Amino acid sequence: MTYRCAVIPAAAGGLLLTALLWWAGASAHALQLPGTANVVDIPTATEFMSWLTPWSYDPPFALQPGGDVPSDGQVFGGAGDAALADSAHYLSLYTTGMQVRFGAVFVFFVLGALLLVRRMPPVRGRTPATLLAVWAWGLVAGTLAVTVSAPWLLASQGHASFRLLPHLASVVASGRQVLVGASLAAAAATVFIARIAAKGTDPLPQNAVPARAARLAATVGTAVVAFSVVVLSYLPVAAALQTVSPRMGLISEPGDLLRQWLLLGGWAGPAGTPLVDWLLYRATDVLLLAVVWWALRRLPGLLTRATVPAMAVGSVCATVLGLLASQLLRMVLDWASPGGGLLRSFAGFGEAVPAALTCGLAAGVAAAVTLRSVAGRTAPTGTAPADQQPAQP
Repeated sequence: MTYRCAVIPAAAGGLLLTALLWWAGASAHALQLPGTANVVDIPTATEFMSWLTPWSYDPPFALQPGGDVPSDGQVFGGAGDAALADSAHYLSLYTTGMQVRFGAVFVFFVLGALLLVRRMPPVRGRTPATLLAVWAWGLVAGTLAVTVSAPWLLASQGHASFRLLPHLASVVASGRQVLVGASLAAAAATVFIARIAAKGTDPLPQNAVPARAARLAATVGTAVVAFSVVVLSYLPVAAALQTVSPRMGLISEPGDLLRQWLLLGGWAGPAGTPLVDWLLYRATDVLLLAVVWWALRRLPGLLTRATVPAMAVGSVCATVLGLLASQLLRMVLDWASPGGGLLRSFAGFGEAVPAALTCGLAAGVAAAVTLRSVAGRTAPTGTAPADQQPAQP
């Protein structure tokens, strides 16, 4: 599929994702209405509010007319010309931050979806893979948008010079629950339009991938992800990362931010925990690595051309999908445990996407380099199975 054909479904999906996130943010105000307590209880409404607020254009109370305006440790009163001027200044920062956030969501989604649809067009045999990949990329696009817009929002709340990196880590981790559903809807729209655009195009080129090269590339890429899951996510190592606190002014206390972008989970030995329960929760990590290996094994055959950018983006999507699968299993285990509930279990769904982006990029580059080096020395007879080779439209 050419870029001219791929840009239409990618742009349509980006518009839908942006519109859904804007609608979700606009719905946050409904949870503050007086009659809300008659529909949902207060804890549930508070939880929903924390999910929707990162996408809401409504400013915090402190930035609204008459509220107190924070300013790097100082608080201005709600009366007087100086206070009104400060309120307008901070409110404009907040508005700019939200404009950057929604604009970045659209741009990041379109860029990733364009590459995925171009290199993995949703024709016969590829449609489910393309749908899952674009869905995963929607979560990544939302996370990147939250990250790039964070400086404006932190400045509007007076956190621009006080514990900047911990506050930045908190902002990056917000708004992920809404992204799960909105990204799935945007991915479905993107794939549907891409299938229509792919009709009547020339047959896709055959991409014969040596089976040994594909397996080795998947193993190398999975090993990169496993380093985060097994080594960095081990609680003593994770605690050492989180307590890193060099005296470097604005960029001091980077521990929380490092945890966001490097750790795919957290685990420790079964001390004080029944062995059966400990093994059940470790099955979530095994599932993550299994999904990543299986996706990376199939990825070279699904791509029309296994370039380094396509492998890197595909590996990021594979890591996010593995993360979602492991979190879904953990949700089931938490829900079945005493005191568990659906809302409480779903609260952690979609977390660690920044770490999946970091590890996925590294895994994709490593897998692409391995694939090229091994495939060049492999005889063409050892090709991948037929289900990994591109299907004809």
